[in-house]
Amino acid sequence: MTRTPLRPLASILRARAVGESPDSIERANLRARHEEMRSKGRARAEGRLLIMAVLFTGAFITVGTRMGMVSVSEASEPRTSYAGSRIQAERADIVDRHGRILATNLETHALYAQPHHMIDKARAAKELVAIFPDLDEERLIKDFTGKRKFLWIKKKISPEQQQAVHDIGEPGLLFGRREMRLYPNGRLAAHVLGGASFGKEDVHDAELIGVAGVEKYFDAELRDPLNGDKALTLSIDLTVQAAAERVLWGGMKLMNAKGASSVLMDVQTGEVISMVSLPDFDPNNRPRPPVQGQAADSPLFNRAVQGLYELGSTFKIFTAAQSMELGLAAPETMIDTKGPLRWGKFRIRDFRNYGAQLTLTKVIVKSSNIGTARIAQVIGAARQQDFLRNLGFFEPTPVEVVEARGAQPLLPKNWSELSTMTISYGHGMSASPLHLAAGYAAIANGGTKVTPTLLKQGDVEVGPRVMSAESAEAARTMLRKVVSEGTASFGEVPGYAVGGKTGTADKPKENGRGYYEDKVIATFAAMFPTHDPEYVLILSLDEPVETSGDEPRRTAGWTAVPVAAEMIARVAPLLGLRPEVEPAELADITLTSN
Repeated sequence: MTRTPLRPLASILRARAVGESPDSIERANLRARHEEMRSKGRARAEGRLLIMAVLFTGAFITVGTRMGMVSVSEASEPRTSYAGSRIQAERADIVDRHGRILATNLETHALYAQPHHMIDKARAAKELVAIFPDLDEERLIKDFTGKRKFLWIKKKISPEQQQAVHDIGEPGLLFGRREMRLYPNGRLAAHVLGGASFGKEDVHDAELIGVAGVEKYFDAELRDPLNGDKALTLSIDLTVQAAAERVLWGGMKLMNAKGASSVLMDVQTGEVISMVSLPDFDPNNRPRPPVQGQAADSPLFNRAVQGLYELGSTFKIFTAAQSMELGLAAPETMIDTKGPLRWGKFRIRDFRNYGAQLTLTKVIVKSSNIGTARIAQVIGAARQQDFLRNLGFFEPTPVEVVEARGAQPLLPKNWSELSTMTISYGHGMSASPLHLAAGYAAIANGGTKVTPTLLKQGDVEVGPRVMSAESAEAARTMLRKVVSEGTASFGEVPGYAVGGKTGTADKPKENGRGYYEDKVIATFAAMFPTHDPEYVLILSLDEPVETSGDEPRRTAGWTAVPVAAEMIARVAPLLGLRPEVEPAELADITLTSN
């Protein structure tokens, strides 16, 4: 800052020339300097005061506005929030392969109360209990007369219930918009869909989140607003699913089973056309997960995907197919079936005595454990593991339900020669019915691996080859003879040339110590029509008992097979398959000369 001298030389010389005192000049300049300093200080103070006044005025207006908004807004349940948060309530529809609705949204309302705005709290509680009998009148009165200023009464109410509450005329009873998930077909395909529930919510809206099945697997896609109104299209056929569920439910009751499952799969694409697990549930009112007991006893348990079972003799066809693929045997190769087959202290026996020798085809038709085990000995553990791994039996199935991720097949810790022998006929290794469906689909389609899927497919890439077309065709011929001549004779469906293999496995005890003597898992793995397969059906019953005869019968031939035959007869026409005459083998012609 430039400072003016108090005694400027020019001013002093002028004052002396006229006879004035130079001191007066200094005093005048000093007064001027002080006056200037006071003016600048006053201006600075006034500016600061003005800024403070503006800030205080702005803060007062902001706080006052916020208080006014709070005083006129509706109360909401306290919850953690974050900047920019917004509830995304919309959720895309789920449809079957023909576009029919499996899951959609329905606009409804939630009911909540602001007790400090209520007039007659006792009357309101009484009227609410009359509308919602599951409510407790004493509890409502306690809540209404307490210190709470907000409480939920019902998260979902129907339009009729909303009107009834409105007619109470209580200003403290208010409604919040809701978009609930609706499954119009009730229990149909419950385990596939899984269910949805409310996630983050306030009095105005709530987000819908998937809790199981495809709803949870595709949760992000179903909630993504960028997808617009595009529905999620599944491979499930609603009509076929309904028929399969009805037949399986009747079969489960008829065979006195505690549970059942079925999987119907397209052998070329891997599309799951129908998947059933019983007992089931209604996803509109999904039950809570069990907190005690066995998870497999809950209706939420998906037996077709989560259930890991020893699938018994259904595995024998894999052993036969691999032996033919390796050139170790042909359909007419004689196999030693003399028993029992001893391995250390263990004995492998057949259900009946089939004689000292059987052809490979008869080993499958008669379901000889001994014959299958001897073939497995020749194949060896390493090659058996490679074959089953290629078929997908070593990993969880990649099907699009969250429950599949935990269904890791149970393999022996030490894959010994004994393990090789027992696994060849379906014991000592546990897999799901869906694993088995994929394995049988590889045989049905000519030898290529199939990846199970619940999404409708367009162009599908052919999977890696796991066996030759010749080996697959020979295996299919064997499976056809199992039905026409062997243990699955009840599986014959006129016009559809069913082929398949039965499997009856003793059920392991829950503590892992041994097997039950009178409880089995009965399975029938089928394909149809065998000469040109289009579909694979796996049907399994948990603890079945057929009681029409003098003695109870539990084997798959008596339990699972007739139920599967009824299911094929019902669903085949729905799938567009016409009954046809099965191609017969041409008679051999011998030329002779005269």
